[in-house]
Amino acid sequence: MTAGPLREREKSVHGVPFILRRISPKYIFGTRSVWRGKSKVAVADIHRVIIDMLQEPGLGGGIQHVEDCFIQYLGRKDSDLAILIDYAIKLGNGAVFKRLGFFAERQKLNLLVQHCQGKMSKGNAKLDTKLKCPRLITRWRLFVPESWA
Repeated sequence: MTAGPLREREKSVHGVPFILRRISPKYIFGTRSVWRGKSKVAVADIHRVIIDMLQEPGLGGGIQHVEDCFIQYLGRKDSDLAILIDYAIKLGNGAVFKRLGFFAERQKLNLLVQHCQGKMSKGNAKLDTKLKCPRLITRWRLFVPESWA
């Protein structure tokens, strides 16, 4: 993710493929600086990575892997649900709250569930835009695959 101009959307560096996305500068938050040789690089913190994957599950390898990452995140000493909520609010994407709330409910995180229910957008969203999602979970306004219902 970058706020700068892009010449190409896919790039390989030392054999490692990268997908590049341009975003508005107001969405550059939740990063820390890391030096790579003489270059200073902004790297997303763990909370921002989770939120980015909830916004676009394909970035995290699909929704099953996103849920696995979320569960691992919950077990970390540095996990912080208040930061997750703050980042989701800054991002301003209602589908993030629908997916986050859906996962929180599966993990029985009732306070997070309540917060997400209050921040959802009005329309329906898909759990993963790349999957066939015929079932609507009405309390989350979220279309899910049959196996997730």
